[in-house]
Amino acid sequence: MSTTEKYVHSLKQIKEAEEKAQREIDEQKKKVSEEFKNFAASVDKTISTAKIEGEKLLETSIEQARKKANVETEKIIEDAKNKSKTISTRIDAQTVHEIIDILLREV
Repeated sequence: MSTTEKYVHSLKQIKEAEEKAQREIDEQKKKVSEEFKNFAASVDKTISTAKIEGEKLLETSIEQARKKANVETEKIIEDAKNKSKTISTRIDAQTVHEIIDILLREV
């Protein structure tokens, strides 16, 4: 083999090595790009799921707070009714007592 042939052969080997390396780089680039797309889709899905769960939790918390407020309101109303009955009874008894006192003074 002459020096020129050896040189050409070496150039062909270098070119083949470069092409092989470029194919490997392109394959790796494609693989990384696909993994990134999958990761981005996974992140989007996770964010959407977390948002939905957060909204459901908020709705549940609001409903529980509303129910608790209703129970407390009912207790306050019931307590007010009981106190108003007691006050009415006291006033009526006191009024009756005053009427009796007035009537007895007249006699």
